[in-house]
Amino acid sequence: MEINGFKILEYNIYKIKEGDKLAVCPKCSHERKPKNQKVKCASVFWDTGLLQCNHCKERVQMHSFVKNETKTLKIYSKPKEKPKALLSDLMVDYFVGQRDISKDTLTALKVSESSKWMPKAGKEINVIEFNYYLFGELINTKSRGKNKDFRFEKDCELILYNIDSIIGEKEAVLVEGEPDALSYHDCGVKNVASVPNGFTIPKADGSSTIQCGYLDDYYGILEPIEKFYLAFDNDVAGIEGKKEFIRRLGAEKCFIVDFKDCKDANDYKLKYGGEALKKTISDAKQVPLEGIINISDVDKELNDFWINGASRGMTIDLPGFDEMASFVYKQHTLLVSAPGSGKSDLLDHITSKLAIKYGCKVGVCSTENKPEIFHFDKIFKKIHGIRPNKFNYDSQEVKDCKEFINNNFFHVDVNGRYYLEDVLKKFAELVTRKGVRVFVLDPFNKINLKNFSKSDINAYTAEYHQILDAFEQKYDCHIFLVVHPVKLPNKEGSTKTFIMPNAYNIKGGGEHFDMSYNIIGMVRDYELNMVHIRTLKWKFQHLGTTGQDTWVGWNINNGRYTAPNTPFDEAQQEMANITWNNNSWISKEITTEKLESAMLPNEDFESEDLIRDCPF
Repeated sequence: MEINGFKILEYNIYKIKEGDKLAVCPKCSHERKPKNQKVKCASVFWDTGLLQCNHCKERVQMHSFVKNETKTLKIYSKPKEKPKALLSDLMVDYFVGQRDISKDTLTALKVSESSKWMPKAGKEINVIEFNYYLFGELINTKSRGKNKDFRFEKDCELILYNIDSIIGEKEAVLVEGEPDALSYHDCGVKNVASVPNGFTIPKADGSSTIQCGYLDDYYGILEPIEKFYLAFDNDVAGIEGKKEFIRRLGAEKCFIVDFKDCKDANDYKLKYGGEALKKTISDAKQVPLEGIINISDVDKELNDFWINGASRGMTIDLPGFDEMASFVYKQHTLLVSAPGSGKSDLLDHITSKLAIKYGCKVGVCSTENKPEIFHFDKIFKKIHGIRPNKFNYDSQEVKDCKEFINNNFFHVDVNGRYYLEDVLKKFAELVTRKGVRVFVLDPFNKINLKNFSKSDINAYTAEYHQILDAFEQKYDCHIFLVVHPVKLPNKEGSTKTFIMPNAYNIKGGGEHFDMSYNIIGMVRDYELNMVHIRTLKWKFQHLGTTGQDTWVGWNINNGRYTAPNTPFDEAQQEMANITWNNNSWISKEITTEKLESAMLPNEDFESEDLIRDCPF
């Protein structure tokens, strides 16, 4: 049995009579006067598995739960629960005087204080502790010292702060910092949770990496919620966060809170008061209707375009290729070549780099890469540089790489005949549950449309592209589609090497050219032992250039593509000079990621007004 997306470990742990709507509170009844200890002061909600005490106001889980574990390499630690301690006058005065947050709220959300070693200070200092609970169990603690010095407990799981307050609720307020959650709670909005860390500012190429891994394992809690009020910071990073949460949670469920001239909820409460902050929820505007766009909706992007011009898309650190091609969301790219040319290898190279460089999680539906163990082996070699053996398969470096792949690459298997409509339903689940933004369909001719005849192949192909385009626009993602050419002749003088395909000899008709955004052609030249790549079409010229060529080598050790050390073309007689790289692509990135999980900053408490900085 499950409730809120979690398996029940022990049902009805307080032995409440089945069907009763009232019960004795397990939190406060034993502390009350003897005559009141058996008073049924707690409301029972069997559908959500919650008790709500009408005396102490505590919410209590009726059952014990176990997390629905997927195959994961990550094992989390948990901080030790500390005895209940009195808050110092200094801390209370700070929150009351500088944050307008009451002592009752600090107590209700179990804010504490301690002395800890902090990374920025480089020594032990007094800190505020924001304690993260799930089903009443302490999961993590974020400490905050003077001068914006933050850290989480090492190797503990990141979850939403105050997540218990939104379990079983029909509506939830989501904010970008613990003080904002405290501010809403203080003015009577109790169903409020905060992201554990701040959002990132977009990169120069227009992309941004919004890390929302804390949503992945707890989607069962979020899915039943009918309305989300996104009350994130009123800055560039907060806007990016809103975009990602709207994409993950669904635009139809999301309402946007407007803080006017204030940065965040706490600033708004300080300036306008608690009642005004509470009213921001009822005043929140639903995300604009799909398909209706005003100039005001794109004002920032339009101004940026006028000032700075069009920017390049995402690149893959492959010289020659990057100069002629880059990728953005809300598009799809075709990859065409003769059989055995390395289409899947090139896509693995591209998607691996996008995952590493931009944090793009990847969903793959491939009828060609079966069984999945072989494909995961190929991806592993791309990223790690070399296949492990019996002597090092259990090393930390191998575990780190497997963990990275586990968190960023997902295979889709529909158990039977592959229809595009069924595959895209699975892709949509990967968007909402895992935050995936890059997808691979491999190949076009084996992932078919339902109830659509191929008798008119151009109409069939046009419908296929329209469905892909609708999905890309809705979920703000990029799709790579593998297509095959009609039979190609061999290159003159060769028995193995085919000629380069063009955009009009793709199986499925000319609609492929007309309705696609980008098309990449490639040929494996067996005589020159090189791979020839050409942009057959690139719709937007600031992102790439149609009709450009580059030559790369294929690394037999790991399947990576590598540019030669000197310019190369097919007229050359000698072999290209290439330095093969078999080093891990992510050893540095993984190290950084682990460091940040232990000492991760947040953008709350970020006011430049030093009077509001932590006093400890």
